[in-house]
Amino acid sequence: MNRIAVVPGSFDPVTLGHLDVIERAAGLWDEVHVVVVHNPDKSALLPIAQRVALLERSIEDAGIVGRIVIASWTMGLLVDYCTDVGAHVLVKGIRSQVDVAYETPMAIVNRHLADVETVFLLPNPANAHVSSSLVRQVSALGGDVSPYVPPVVHEYLQDT
Repeated sequence: MNRIAVVPGSFDPVTLGHLDVIERAAGLWDEVHVVVVHNPDKSALLPIAQRVALLERSIEDAGIVGRIVIASWTMGLLVDYCTDVGAHVLVKGIRSQVDVAYETPMAIVNRHLADVETVFLLPNPANAHVSSSLVRQVSALGGDVSPYVPPVVHEYLQDT
């Protein structure tokens, strides 16, 4: 049986914390779908196609091994994507109690809607403070985000 997990996120942009979660998920499941989703509550910096491209390159450059599929999902429920690909697990990285409080109701609803469980992975302590929002803000103000993002993302942000 092929055990498939989905790692969703806005990845706007992808951070080293995201890569940490993806790499650990790849070690736990047979196949991992990294899915760029649209969050209507957030104002995006990067178009979805660019986020997908940066994810592909970041995962390749990091040498993350495993059966990894990168996709985007912009319409409908994330559990619909899970059902379409045969995944029964969502993997979410959580940095703090705030993330737990935000993610818990969604985890309960996802289980109810489609029998999809949510697994929370704690961050590497070196990345526990990093978020895409923080990276966007620091980058917009001219700060150095290289400690928080893959090199390809750092280069892209410098060029924009």
